[in-house]
Amino acid sequence: MQKEVSRSWALFIGIGTMMIAHGLQLQVMGIRSVIENFNVVTTGIFMSGYYIGYFVGSKSTPQLVSKVGHIRVFAAFASLASLSALLAVVYVNPFMWTISRFITGISLVSCYIVSESWLNDRATNKNRGQLLSAYMIVIYLGLSIGMLLLNISDPTNYEPFILVSVLLSLALVPILLTKRSAPKFKKIGTMSIRELYSISPLGSISSFCTGIIHGGFFSLIAFYATKSNLNLFETSILLFISTISGVLGQWPIGYFSDKYDRRSIIVITTFLAALLAFFSILTSNDPIENIYWLSELHLKKILFFIFVGMYTSFCLPLFSLNLAHTNDFVSRDRFVAAGGGLQLIFGFGAISGPLLCSVFMQSFGLNGFFIFLIVFHIFIGVFGIHRMKIRETVTNPDSTFTPIPATITPAGLELDPDTSVNLENNKDN
Repeated sequence: MQKEVSRSWALFIGIGTMMIAHGLQLQVMGIRSVIENFNVVTTGIFMSGYYIGYFVGSKSTPQLVSKVGHIRVFAAFASLASLSALLAVVYVNPFMWTISRFITGISLVSCYIVSESWLNDRATNKNRGQLLSAYMIVIYLGLSIGMLLLNISDPTNYEPFILVSVLLSLALVPILLTKRSAPKFKKIGTMSIRELYSISPLGSISSFCTGIIHGGFFSLIAFYATKSNLNLFETSILLFISTISGVLGQWPIGYFSDKYDRRSIIVITTFLAALLAFFSILTSNDPIENIYWLSELHLKKILFFIFVGMYTSFCLPLFSLNLAHTNDFVSRDRFVAAGGGLQLIFGFGAISGPLLCSVFMQSFGLNGFFIFLIVFHIFIGVFGIHRMKIRETVTNPDSTFTPIPATITPAGLELDPDTSVNLENNKDN
């Protein structure tokens, strides 16, 4: 694995640096929105701008890459992402921040597509899974480091936004200096939403709800923490724990999903996530009324951090579980198309997630944040139980759980080892 990663050092350093910037920018804007007294719904709206840009970019970038090439597209959109950070610090208002988040979304997904198609060009049957694992680690490690950088300066200052811009500009350097020629890009088709639902109703519904959950959680967790009177250091630690725990939960959950009925694992995982979200309410700084005994616990804040970390360890693997479950019902040569379709469904959910979460917070108070999470997790679990009653278990030896970041594009899905035989055969044709 070290050999393959070292051959792709420029790409990993570039995308890792970009993720550090993204993690910092996302959360500093969430904290700053509280300081600027933005309404929670307003915050949800401008946070949704990122996912709208992500959706637009995922559709337009493949054509652009075919016309001008990988390196130029990566350079152009990394520069645009850098510009969006400066735009946010110069014009501190919800409208301009919505534009900023939209530009960030369209820019980052374009860079994801370039990075993942580049990795695919270097992948073989032997190293495909290793490259995907390394890519996921780089993505989440970069995000978590970016969240720790919240401590470098007060969010009311311009320095955090300038640092984001600098990091995004630095991400260009290793890519532009690489000697290896860029790969030829091939456009990857996706399944329609209707076809995916007919193949796997649970995979489709769960992916949509998972998008809502992920979009709401990561867009508004910093807003929630700041409103809960956590200081800047505590907020950064909470965000770091949330990201790292989500990564660590992927492998054990994946192991059990390959041994037992995957639908059972989805149901158990989502119900446990709902339970941990409820425990987070009980230990938060804004607990539900009449639970006085919790206020006497000296370890209350530590328990809150633990419960939120445990929550993400069950929440983040849901995307990969949905993908593996859907692949149980399709042939190997359609894995990438099915994954691309699920990513589209996930994206629709993520666009609405921040807005829906903000509505819950406005309606139920600060802990409407966790009530929102509980509602959608329970919905996934109940629908999963319903599907288990009307459909028998299906075993597909070609389909296994692969830890995959929720930001993956169809190009990145080709790195799943389950698709390797089909891809190698296509290369020979």
